[in-house]
Amino acid sequence: MRTTPSTRRPLPAVAAVLLAAALALTGCSSGGDSGADSAAKGVAPTAADDGRGAAGGDGHAAGPGAEAATAPPKATATHIIRTASLTVQVEDVPKALDQARTTVENAGGYVGDEDTSRDGDGRERTRLELRVPVDAYQDVLDDLEGAGKLLHRGAKAQDVTEQVVDTESRIKSQRASVARVRELMDRATKLSDVVTLEGELSSRQTELEALLAQQASLKDRTSLATITLSLSEAPVDAAGDDDPGFLDALAGGWDAFVTMLRWLAVALGAALPFAAVAVLLLLVWLRVVRPRLPRRPAPAAAPAARGEEPGARD
Repeated sequence: MRTTPSTRRPLPAVAAVLLAAALALTGCSSGGDSGADSAAKGVAPTAADDGRGAAGGDGHAAGPGAEAATAPPKATATHIIRTASLTVQVEDVPKALDQARTTVENAGGYVGDEDTSRDGDGRERTRLELRVPVDAYQDVLDDLEGAGKLLHRGAKAQDVTEQVVDTESRIKSQRASVARVRELMDRATKLSDVVTLEGELSSRQTELEALLAQQASLKDRTSLATITLSLSEAPVDAAGDDDPGFLDALAGGWDAFVTMLRWLAVALGAALPFAAVAVLLLLVWLRVVRPRLPRRPAPAAAPAARGEEPGARD
């Protein structure tokens, strides 16, 4: 009986085969990662075509599923920006201002910008920007109108539903784009690829932040209505043209007397500097100049009358 010797491969040869297989698997893996996106793009239409073919082949059995697929989409919520402006004439502006603040705060809103001034006649004017929830918008308007005499009212409604939906869709797409770039950064091995992907990631994150800010602004303007309120004091009614009485005449005479005294005081005040200068000049003349002037000699006594001898007396 002849024994056939068994063929045994040496251990180094087996190790070399295993190493080659590992290197081949590594190369296939890196090639698959680099072409993942293109492969996904190629597979997606094929899967979609297969899905449509399957749906067409099983059309008789689809039944309720097909009806559910062809059902109309749900209605999108409406998003409207509401703004209004009111001009109200009141008797007391500070009091009406406090009432407006209370009304807005009770409705869940708040007071924004505020500007108070006075006109040439001394009447106070106040302008407020009020933010109130949309649900309480009409009730707050009615309360503010009842504060006094309504001079002007304007309201606007801007439908931004399409803009809100578009912004939400763009945010969703941008977030997915940022996630894809981050995945590529995790797979990148070359420094140049990492630098390029970092720049792309920064650009896409900036766009995403801008979209998020736009979404927040739309949410704020659609959830809170803006009311611009202008408050002004009512003019004082002129007094009636009745016939003047004794008291009116007395008051008029007193006013005329006081006015005369005021004008006399003004005239005296205007003439006082001139009078002071005149008195000063007179004192200088009397005390300094006049004593130094030469005096004239006294006139001689008149001669005695003719024919009369001195001492001739009986």
